[in-house]
Order: sequence, then structure tokens, then C-alpha cells
Amino acid sequence: MTAGHVLVAPDKFKGSLSAVEVAGRVAAGLREVRPDVAVVTMPVADGGDGTVDAAVACGFERAEAVASGPTGEPVTASYALRDGVAVVELAEASGLHRLPGGRLAPLTATSHGAGDLIAAALRHRPRRVVLGLGGSACTDGGSGMMRALGVRLLDTRGRELPPGGGALTGVRALDLSGFARPAGTTFVVASDVDNPLLGPDGAAAVYGPQKGAGPGEVPLLEEGLARWADVAERELGVRVRDAPGAGAAGGVGFAAMAFLGAGVEPGIGLLLDLLGFSARLSGARLVITGEGSLDGQTLRGKAPAGVASAAGRAGVPVVAVCGRRALTGEQLQAAGIEAAFALTDIEHDLRRCMADAGPLLQRLTTTLATQWLPPTH
Repeated sequence: MTAGHVLVAPDKFKGSLSAVEVAGRVAAGLREVRPDVAVVTMPVADGGDGTVDAAVACGFERAEAVASGPTGEPVTASYALRDGVAVVELAEASGLHRLPGGRLAPLTATSHGAGDLIAAALRHRPRRVVLGLGGSACTDGGSGMMRALGVRLLDTRGRELPPGGGALTGVRALDLSGFARPAGTTFVVASDVDNPLLGPDGAAAVYGPQKGAGPGEVPLLEEGLARWADVAERELGVRVRDAPGAGAAGGVGFAAMAFLGAGVEPGIGLLLDLLGFSARLSGARLVITGEGSLDGQTLRGKAPAGVASAAGRAGVPVVAVCGRRALTGEQLQAAGIEAAFALTDIEHDLRRCMADAGPLLQRLTTTLATQWLPPTH
């Protein structure tokens, strides 16, 4: 990297700009004020929406496959490949944004499409598959993903269950004759969620309502996940339901651990290593990170906190851009972020901030550049 450069490493502004678009607007704003300063862009992600795009922006090759959407409709989804590593993003096929018309389907949505993408990636014989979990539409414990990889879920009469978390109360046995853990391939889950599968901190209780589950549906999903865990753990001879991350993506973390032997790593740390953050950081004078909302969730391992932590270890100052800021200066400092610039600082209408996020962000960055990149004489 160029000595004295600025490294722009933001996550997406959800609902407004992708991480690639954020990085581009920030770079454009910097060049307006300091065209003499080298700018290196590195869009990042924490395992959720945008993980494949971030990988492609950092040199991975994009591949496409037809997969099952969360309610069964076919979708064309992407995964990424480079040097024996495949990056599969669950949200690409099984995310909330894939629901037809945005209609939530808490009991019937399935992770089958994530399994379709894993199957497609495995055809390239990778030595490692990184499975990014986040933004899922389903609470099916990863049962749909495993169906796509050859597992059959059977009821008391030996009939195959319908898809979705709502049907899991009926599972009594598994047919594993069509499934074999891929030889020579290791799996790792990238997730910023440390919830177990079950209980008050589990997938159904915490995340079910976000996917449309009402008060009467959350207990049904919990019962189904418990039954799924009982049967799967008995058949496989493992117990992973209480492991941190088992509840990620509606329980897909559980299936990845139990069936694929996956380890779980904090999403942003894993992705920064995978994407070569340290090499791009070397020699930088400033890092600019960001996401749509800098709030309490940011402090729990979201991308800006991970970027700030990595840059801080190298002694490089970090500032952030965002749509809205809900953290105090003290909280930002504790996270390693020296200053934050929000779109709401220059446009108080939240609807305009969402609709005109690109131009506003570029304008905001000129203020940042003036303050943090003063010309040297």
C-alpha cells in the first residue's frame, strides 16, 4: 500500500447504500478536498448482507448459482471463490430481502437456499468454506440447509416434513443416507451473534419476532427447534445446542456445527483476516469506517468496532461516517473511534438522509477531510 494513504473500510448503510457504494462516496469526497492523498477502499462486512460483495471487492471471484429462496421460489444468488476458499453468504439466498413482496413467513421460511449455495461451492472442491450468517428470513435451525445437502427429516410415519421451523415439532428421525460431510473441506461460521439455540436468549425468543413470529408462534418455533436438536444430536452423537453462535441465523449456526463440524468466529475479525485488512492498513495515516447506524449494536462486535480495534492495534487513528449516531463521545472513544460524522448532522430529515444518502455522504466527507487531513506545507 502507499505510505500515508487513507484506508476507507466501511460496512453498508442498510436500506440506502451498499458497502461498496459507501466506500466510493467517501473516496470521492476525500478527493474533492485532498486530491494529493492516496485513498485505498476496502468495503467490509461482518458475515451478514454484503459479505460476498465485500469479498469480491477485495479480489475474490464471484460465482452464481440458482438456489431456493426462503419460501421456495428460485433465485439467482452469488458466492465467492479464491485460492481454495469459498465465501457463502446465507442472506444471498435465504435473507429477509429475498422474501417475495417482503411478506414475512416466520413458520415456513427455510434456509434451503444456503445449502444450495454450499453445494454449488463444494463443486469447486474448496479446502475451506466460510459461511456468513446474518439477515436470515427463517427460524428453521438450519434444517433447510441440511435438506439441500441430503438430509431427510421424517415424522413418526417415516414421511418427510414440510419446510420451515413451524414443522419441526413433527421431526422424529433423520435419514442421513444421502448426506456425507465433505472430505477435505473445513467449515467456519462468521457471525457476530453468540446466542445459543434454545431458551430466553435463543434463536426463537430473540430473533423470531424480527422475522414476523407473534407471541403464539415463538413458543411453537422454540418447541420445534428443541425437537430438531434432540433428534439431530442423538443421530450425530454431538451436543452443540448450547454453544455460542448455535442460535445464529435462526439456528443455522447449530446445523453448521452439528452436521458440518463448523467452528464459529466473530464475523468481522474473520472477514478482515480473509480480505487482507492488515496489508491494506500498513502505512496508513487514517482509517475511515462506518455503517448506517452507530449505536449500541456497533459496540457488540459490528464492523466499525472490529475495524477500529484492528487499526488501533496498529496505532492508526480511526474516524467513522454513519447515517445516524446514537453513541456518546465517550462510547466512541472506548470503541477506538476518535470522531463520527453523521448524515443527520447536515440533513435533519431522516427520509432525505435515506433517499439522498450518496450525495449527502460525499458532502459530509469533505467536512471530515478538512478536519482530519489538513494540508501540509
